[in-house]
Amino acid sequence: MSDALKSRLRADLTTAMKARDELRTATLRMVLAAISAEEVAGKEARELSDDEVQAVVRREAKKRREAAEAFGGAGRTQQAERERAEEGVLADYLPAQLEDADLAALVADVITTTGASGMKDMGRVMGAATAAVAGRAEGSRVAAEVRRQLG
Repeated sequence: MSDALKSRLRADLTTAMKARDELRTATLRMVLAAISAEEVAGKEARELSDDEVQAVVRREAKKRREAAEAFGGAGRTQQAERERAEEGVLADYLPAQLEDADLAALVADVITTTGASGMKDMGRVMGAATAAVAGRAEGSRVAAEVRRQLG
């Protein structure tokens, strides 16, 4: 299994530590800890593939986004800014997100491929669309677009 992404994260952590970049250092340590926890979870320890590491990074970025919204809603702007900054650091390690027009075209293609005709086919379309998107758009965005086109 390749661990190029994990190696890149470790190398960037070393660089950030040498540059005394506190935000990047803390964020990379946090995501590497989450990756290590994922590797030892379950019955036996294993090495994560790049796709699995990317899923962990995506999950951590989503946590930061949700925390920023919660802090912002509670009037704690300083913490919200910190969470957004951490999410920005993690975004460097994720594939570029699809634009709305590209997502709409991809979903339309999946709908024609699966032969879906209404909301009753949403599960089948979501399964195929999620596989086609491959982490380049959040599930909630994909679901909203599928609902819009099937409804």
